[in-house]
Amino acid sequence: MNAWYPAVELVKTCLRAGVSEYVVCAGARNAALLEALARAEAAGLVRVWRHFEERSAGFFALGRTMETAKPCAVITTSGTAAAELLPAIIEAHYQGRPLVAITADRPAAFRGTGAPQSIEQPGIFGGHAFQGSFADWDGRQPLHLNAEFEEIFETGDENFSAEQIGEFSTAKDRLDVAALARWLRADLYKGLVVMVGGLEPDEREEVFHFCQDLGVPLVAEATSGLREALQSLAIHDADRVLKARPPGKILRLGEVPSGRFWRDLETLPNVSVWSICRNGLPGLARESNVTRGPLDRVISALGPIEFADDALDYLAGAASRAVKIDELLEIYPDSEPALLRTLSHYASIGGGLFLGNSMPIREWNLFAQWDRPVPSVRANRGANGIDGQVSTWLGWSAEVSETWAVVGDLTALYDLAAPFVLEQIDCQGRVLTVINNGGGKIFERLPRLQTMSPRAVEWMTNPQTADLSGLATLWHMDHLRIRTVDDFDHVQPGEKTLLLEIVPDPAQTTAFWAAWDRMHG
Repeated sequence: MNAWYPAVELVKTCLRAGVSEYVVCAGARNAALLEALARAEAAGLVRVWRHFEERSAGFFALGRTMETAKPCAVITTSGTAAAELLPAIIEAHYQGRPLVAITADRPAAFRGTGAPQSIEQPGIFGGHAFQGSFADWDGRQPLHLNAEFEEIFETGDENFSAEQIGEFSTAKDRLDVAALARWLRADLYKGLVVMVGGLEPDEREEVFHFCQDLGVPLVAEATSGLREALQSLAIHDADRVLKARPPGKILRLGEVPSGRFWRDLETLPNVSVWSICRNGLPGLARESNVTRGPLDRVISALGPIEFADDALDYLAGAASRAVKIDELLEIYPDSEPALLRTLSHYASIGGGLFLGNSMPIREWNLFAQWDRPVPSVRANRGANGIDGQVSTWLGWSAEVSETWAVVGDLTALYDLAAPFVLEQIDCQGRVLTVINNGGGKIFERLPRLQTMSPRAVEWMTNPQTADLSGLATLWHMDHLRIRTVDDFDHVQPGEKTLLLEIVPDPAQTTAFWAAWDRMHG
């Protein structure tokens, strides 16, 4: 059967479902589909990005769904090319993003035969993606379309001039907030703390006013876009403060927080936890409550909010804790936390900020500047992994100038193919910041490493000596290495992407964390 006509029909089906952006990874099996897309692009209906590496392409497409709140389809050829999308599909599943995977396949008769590029593609993503049609898809999770094509095709005269982009919409939850409203009012004498994780742009205003009206202490992640705006209610060094004296109740708004205290809640069953989030997942294995839905809808449904105040006086020492942190940063100016504080003054004036897992997002939340609001901040917090971070940033910010990303060295090395798309996107003022501390230093902060053998510690931390200037040369980026706070005077983003390599002073970093631990007893 000629593959052309099924390919044309598939593209038309995608257009009617509201899919107007595509990331294509070419191969012989999906050639007919790519030709149909090229004609849809010529008709002004779609935006198409190209990539050679499927894993990066999947995360780039995920970034596009973050920016547009609409579906983006990533198209692969058959065989293991389809399997490379699994990491991005998993992340999209836990973020609740409408990522569409279109995997070209050989006809069903080839499955199980061992024929070249023939694997079991239907259902390859398991429960992480909906396997079916647009008609049955709720738009709140990834969708997998497996398309069987003959390799040879003859094109027709289809030009898509009569087609239009359909409307995309997601299913809406029926909200019942009565129990949540009662929980908010109950037992306030035990202490209520709000933890604000990642928010969508249209959720931020409602959350801001809700927190102000409630008046309780809070921990606002940078990804909320409200970290600086809500600083008058912020608990500085919250992980230690809350662990030392846990509140009676935690209200989580948005994505799962990155701080350690959220994980500590697993062993604190007496702390009542209620989450309000888009994906409806509690983020804890222990018993807790969850309300699924967009934060703006849920908060509006609650009606007027009663002032609850700071029952346990967490905010009484907030100012002094902030001053002590500032003093440590001044004493060790070339340590990793201090260099990140300086970096934050530069990155905060850009068009957007992407924070990588795991150390960058934690250190930003602890040590970044508080003076200037940073409303546009993103991170991959679905599965909390380091995979595809640079690619996701590039997808999210593809059409935005002066955006910054802050990632670790292993995270950058894990996504070496990501900058392939730089020539297709807006690179004006774009800065990829890599904190090059020689490996996975976050693991050195784990108490359990103190009891492990040197060989096991080496495996955990993966020390590396890569010359990141070579990465800049490979993808035609400018490169600047920062070793001291004074080196920031040379930061001048331009028309090309700048790879800003931050190399903290290891002795100062060690001394900083030792002083940090002493400060908290």
